[in-house]
Order: sequence, then C-alpha cells, then structure tokens
Amino acid sequence: MKKTLLFSLIVFIQFSILSQSSFNGYALYNGKNPNQNTAYLIDKDGTIAKTWNCSVACNYTVLLKENGNIVRGGKYAQNALNGAAIGGMVQEIDPSGNVVWEYIYSNANHCSHHDITLVGDNVMLIAWEVKSTNELTQAGYDGASSDKWPTHFVEIAQNGTGGQIVWEWHIWDHLIQDYDPSKNNYGVIANHPELIDINMITASGGGPGGSSGDWFHVNGIDYNEDLDQIAFSSRHASEVYIIDHSTTTAEAASNSGGNSGMGGDILYRWGNPSNYGMNGSQVIPGAVHDIRWIENDGRPYGGYLQIFNNRGISNNQSTVDAFLPPLDLTNGYTYQINPGQAYGPSSYDTRYTCQYSSPGQSASNRMSNGNIFVNTSSGQGGAGIMYEVDANDSIIWQYDGGGPPKAFRYECEYPGIISLLNNPCSVDLNPIENIEISIFPNPSNGIFAVDGLTENKDIKILNIFGQIIPVELKDSKIDLSNQPNGIYILNIKNSNGTISNKKMILNKNEF
Repeated sequence: MKKTLLFSLIVFIQFSILSQSSFNGYALYNGKNPNQNTAYLIDKDGTIAKTWNCSVACNYTVLLKENGNIVRGGKYAQNALNGAAIGGMVQEIDPSGNVVWEYIYSNANHCSHHDITLVGDNVMLIAWEVKSTNELTQAGYDGASSDKWPTHFVEIAQNGTGGQIVWEWHIWDHLIQDYDPSKNNYGVIANHPELIDINMITASGGGPGGSSGDWFHVNGIDYNEDLDQIAFSSRHASEVYIIDHSTTTAEAASNSGGNSGMGGDILYRWGNPSNYGMNGSQVIPGAVHDIRWIENDGRPYGGYLQIFNNRGISNNQSTVDAFLPPLDLTNGYTYQINPGQAYGPSSYDTRYTCQYSSPGQSASNRMSNGNIFVNTSSGQGGAGIMYEVDANDSIIWQYDGGGPPKAFRYECEYPGIISLLNNPCSVDLNPIENIEISIFPNPSNGIFAVDGLTENKDIKILNIFGQIIPVELKDSKIDLSNQPNGIYILNIKNSNGTISNKKMILNKNEF
C-alpha cells in the first residue's frame, strides 16, 4: 500500500492535467542526463507512447517528420571544437530505432551545434567555422587576440545512408565595421542595417557550456516555406534575423539575387536596434531562444514571429513575445524600414509572461487550438517544466519531462503521428470530405478559379499576416485583383471542424 501511494504521489507531481480543454496531441522531446540517448513521445495524459533508444546522445533538438521518422542533432564523439550545445552530426532514425542516414559535420575548422530545422526533407544545421586572429584583424575586428567562430548554416540532403551539402550561408560574408578604414568591410554601420557589425558583441567566451570562440552564439533557427526564408536567433547579440533561402550558395555569399534581390544580406532584424546604430527600445534585454514563425492556418497571430525571451522582464522572469515583421507587400519578400529608423515594430505585439521561467534554452509555440505551449529548460537553474496556457493565461496542462532544451507538440492529425502510431486519435483522414480541391492559375494576376469547392463551404481568405481578406467564392472564382501581391491562404473548414489550407500566390507583375 505504501509503495502504491508513493507511486501515485510521484505521478501526481510529475504530471498534472488541470483542464479537459488542453491540446489533443503529443509532445516530443529528448531526455536530459542520464537519458540523453533516448527520445520520448508522450500523449496528452502524460503516458509515454513511443521511445527511441539512440546510439548517440542528442545535443539539442529532435523533430518528427511526416513519414514517422525522427531527425535529431547528435554529439559526435570525435569533435575537435567544444562549446555550448556541441553537436557535430545529424541523424534520421526510423520508428524501430534504425539509423536511416547520418551526416557528420565536424573537424578542426567547423562543427554543428544547437538547433536544426527541416527544409522539406532536408535538414538545416547551425555551425561554427574557425577564423584566425589574422583573418579577424583583416576583417576589421577590434582587438583580436584569439580565434573566433562565426556562424554559418549548411543545408544537408540525404545521399544514400549519408548526406551532402546542397546550400550554405555564412555570416562572415555579410559584415561591416567602422573601426579601421584600412581593413575590409569598412563603412557607416547606421547606413547598412543589412550587414552585421563585426564589433557589436562584447560578450567573452562561449556562454553556457564553457569558454569557446562562439561569440555570436546563434541558438535557434526556423524555416518559412511560403516565403522561402530563414529566421535565426543570437543569444549574445540579443537579436533575431531573417535571411533569404531562395538564393544559390553563390548568391547567398553576395548582396544580390534570390526572391528578395538582396542575396544573403540580412532582410530583417529585431530586438536590439543599437546593434546597427539605431535608436529604439531593446526589447530583448539578454538571452533569446527558439525563434519561429507561427503557422498561418487560422490560429491566432498566424504569420507572426515568436521568441522565447529568456529575460524579457528580468533575469528571473521569461516571456513569450510575438511580433509582426513589416513585410513589404510591393514585392512580398523584403521588409519595410524607414531611413534613419529601426525596423518595426517598436515593441512586441503580444506578450505572455511565463508562470515558469528559464534563463537559457527553452521553446514555445502558438498551437492550433490557439493556446500557448511553453517548454522551460532546466539548464542554468530553469524551471524544467512543459505546460500549456489558454487565452486567460491559465495553466491547463503541465508535465515535468526533465527540462530538455527544446520540446515540440504535434496534432493527432499530423501525418507523422498518424504514420507512427496508426491513427490513435481516430482523426478524420479526409479533412475535405474526399473532394479534391484545385486552384488555377496559381500564381495568378488576380482571378483564381477553384474546382471542387461549393459556395456553402465555410471558407476564409487569409493574407500572410493571418488577417481575413473580405472576398467571397463566387461562380467558383476568387477575385484578389484589388489586393497587393503576395501569398494568400484559402482556409477551408470541414463540417466536422477540421481545417485545411491551400496556398494562393498573387503576382500581378507576371501577367
């Protein structure tokens, strides 16, 4: 009897469901010490639905693909470099725990670390590359006394049981400095917000995890398929950024090309205007993690960027902030900025003050039911709690999973969940009632013909910001000719409440 009572008490402490209106899905995360080799999938009741016992420890992030496989960064045993969230490799693993393919990105000159994101079936890695004191000095760095490891990204495609680099971007190609006119990259910083001041960060060492040359400490990355853009976050810069992914690797090293016409230059940045010589509030006072676009599928704040602002209010008080980047709708792929001013908005558009906080790592998401999911890491003394809050900021779901750096939640309808667990939630696998919807022409100069959708369907047209556009389906056509160029979403609600979406591209310049 005593053992039963003790077990019940442990379960109660570890997991609490405080309401029946919580998100109906699964949470995926990787175990902390001593279980770093194990990934867990838990249901809404806290029951472990699936585990993966892997051959190497996870360094930071594990993701679930639509085919039911997981992709995770791994700690390579022979890393020559060392620092926070050191990785060195990436693996895709099937439901039986077999390694489908892996790729090692680690030697004396570079190494992957921290976060990963999926670009279709490819994987984007954050990595360091070593630059010598001579290279730093020639680039205009003030006071180079040791090697530094600036950030770059590499996109890896599967190649048999291994991988190959198919795209890359280097921060080293987009620097500016006003320290020494005799050196490279000299210019007026305030005139070039699209470039990174090589001297803007004064933090020493590599941050949490030990001293290293990781002076940017980029820790989060996300991909937006609709815009073909990448967002990333820098802890030491207290800033987040957007770059163009539609470029070739050669264009990504330049300042021209791609959908934006700006090559690999910074399209947008936010959180610390002093980094590029502008006045304005520093909305990210310290560490920032887990930059992401909120999915634009009808949920609140769709199309906004969201961050885990570790010290948003104080050293001990984290926030989840969301803001709407000022997308320039004249071309749809750059962001508005007024000369002599910082990028807007001047502050966050919406803020949630965390009931559990963490000074490092961590993640959040605005879920399909409109609630906010928060994963506070246990690192550096953080709370180590996953939980969900509703529109009233009331905690309606809570789980102590040991405080991983990141965790994600997946709907029952997500193809990876259906594939992996054989449709355990009994979801409708035909959300548009077996009707095949087609839109043509797409792109269009304004008039979209829609085949397979009747006027009595519950539909909405959303712009890239998640705002409802007041147009109707009439005579099986949608007229967007009076709207600016850009990406729009046909949002279709089925009779059983299931939501599906179709992308529409308006480009009046091509016709």
